Amino acid sequence: MSESNAVLIGGKPVMNYVLACITLFHGGAKEVNVKARGRSISRAVDVVEVVRRRFLPDVKVKKIGIGTDQFASREEGGSPTNVSTIEITLAH
Repeated sequence: MSESNAVLIGGKPVMNYVLACITLFHGGAKEVNVKARGRSISRAVDVVEVVRRRFLPDVKVKKIGIGTDQFASREEGGSPTNVSTIEITLAH
């Protein structure tokens, strides 16, 4: 699957990301990846649930992957920071 079928979740309202997913599916995509990090993970889950329950009931969750990204500390000599990640693959 190409990265153009990825929806990266951030701080915008949930419906903006729902519209992005629906647009990708109507554009012919068979799969859409919903990706989020940190506090945006709950918003990603909300996006997937709204897409599945209200707009495209035939869309199924194909795969859910979780992980951790490690970032260097902002201050010199500090310990690295871990941030949780999620990737949800929807299939039409």
